[in-house]
Amino acid sequence: MLKIRMQRTGRTNMPTFRIIVTEHTEGPKTGNIVEKLGTYNPKTKERNLNGERIKYWLSVGAKASGTMHNMLITAGIIEGKKVNVLPKKSPPKKEETAEVAPVTEAPKKEEVPAPELKDDAKAAAETVAAEAPQS
Repeated sequence: MLKIRMQRTGRTNMPTFRIIVTEHTEGPKTGNIVEKLGTYNPKTKERNLNGERIKYWLSVGAKASGTMHNMLITAGIIEGKKVNVLPKKSPPKKEETAEVAPVTEAPKKEEVPAPELKDDAKAAAETVAAEAPQS
């Protein structure tokens, strides 16, 4: 099955992409492409797409990747709804605790009420008086 997808080119931290048609089993960097259909620069958001050739390949049976599908809809080459290409969030898996011995709770200590605090000014004065050297 043919697939329309992006092939990353460019230097480190300077990505650019080729829009290509390739066999879906081929890796994106193998270089075995059927046809180059355009380019995309994500830094400047510049897109150069050959709309006629993209429509041809889609009519022949090629499928667009999720990101390419959304890009083609945004560019107005095809019509439809965008697809969610982000991974779905899954709830954290609960580990089985049947094999682990049950944990017993430690006895709780009784809470002792704290003594009432005096006004800040009185407390500060008493602290200073207590720390002052006696002569």
